[in-house]
Amino acid sequence: MSLRIVHYNDPVLRQKGVPVAEFDGALARLAADMIATMHTARGIGLAAQQVGRPLQLFVVDLRESDRDFTWTLDGAQPPLELFMPLVAVNPAIKVRPGTDDYVLEEGCLSFPEIRGDVIRPDAIVLSYRDERGTPHELACDGLLARCIQHEYDHCQGTLFIDRMEKKVRSALDRAIRELARETRAAAGP
Repeated sequence: MSLRIVHYNDPVLRQKGVPVAEFDGALARLAADMIATMHTARGIGLAAQQVGRPLQLFVVDLRESDRDFTWTLDGAQPPLELFMPLVAVNPAIKVRPGTDDYVLEEGCLSFPEIRGDVIRPDAIVLSYRDERGTPHELACDGLLARCIQHEYDHCQGTLFIDRMEKKVRSALDRAIRELARETRAAAGP
């Protein structure tokens, strides 16, 4: 089932997600619905906050993207198709030592038509549990690391516009204010 994606300035986007305690059928359904919603919206990642649920949960699917990134999952390198779409519950991120920061344009399903350059570390290690509660460790770089960091930020109540340099953000201020106004109007009185 496809869920409604909330747009900026909905307050849930600024809420830090609560840790998931129950790895049950409801969590598996929510993760499956988030994956369907992400695919319908033609996105590569989606956090629970973006569907109105302040949880430590996000999904990522890069199977259709250029594979200009590397990964190891639990010490092995399985084909991407074996672990994507990725469901990350209660995620934690560490930047790999010695990694460089890179600037790349990002977009967000909660900010339709708004894109801007964001600086992020190129290589990370993600510790998480899947929807069944099984722990995993994913080391990755490139687009996969960037996408994971973007969605992890959502789980912390941080938005990609918060990570933009001032001059990049100021060029987008008019579009961001307009989106905030549309979100308020849609919410009603």
